[in-house]
Amino acid sequence: MYYIYLHGFASSPRSLKARYLCDRFAKVGISLHILDLNQDDFSHLTFSRQLQQVKEEFPDPETPITIIGSSFGGLTAVWLAQKHPQVKQVICLCPAFNFLNHFLAKIGEQKLQQWQETGYLSIYHYGQNRRLPLHYEFITDVQKYPDSELQCVVPTLILHGRYDEVIPIQASKNYQKNFPQVKLIELESNHTLGNVIPQLWEEIQKFCL
Repeated sequence: MYYIYLHGFASSPRSLKARYLCDRFAKVGISLHILDLNQDDFSHLTFSRQLQQVKEEFPDPETPITIIGSSFGGLTAVWLAQKHPQVKQVICLCPAFNFLNHFLAKIGEQKLQQWQETGYLSIYHYGQNRRLPLHYEFITDVQKYPDSELQCVVPTLILHGRYDEVIPIQASKNYQKNFPQVKLIELESNHTLGNVIPQLWEEIQKFCL
């Protein structure tokens, strides 16, 4: 099994969850391949680019893959499993289902219009601790991937904080309702899951190791 970790939107491979899980996997003799989805060009990030980048990191076609994705990375993992039979398991940490609705609600109509007119919007990038411009193509591209087309084709574990202020846990509940084979574990945490990281590892081990 080949294990891949995908960080969230405006995050990085150096996030707390990424580093912790990489260390835990290493201690049981497994390499966790953590990708940098920014590709040194966050300003021109698109969901399509992200999907293609991860696909290009796949090993030979005979090797099964498990993808662990956080937030926007979790949404990416679900789409990759749907598109590529080589993906055999998915683990989502506060996955960004219904992403556009939640994202655009926080931006507001006025900023959205300015973004469309000017081409770029300043976004705070948590991985770099500074604001960076993001091109409006990010929005037009992610619109090509409606949640209504999502399927659940592989064993899927979702770990979601009950008090998630970014992607409400109801988004994961709605997904699970459509696909009863999805296992959803509700955690006493928010979107970062920072206070339950050891529990994440416990549940991941039970699920796929």
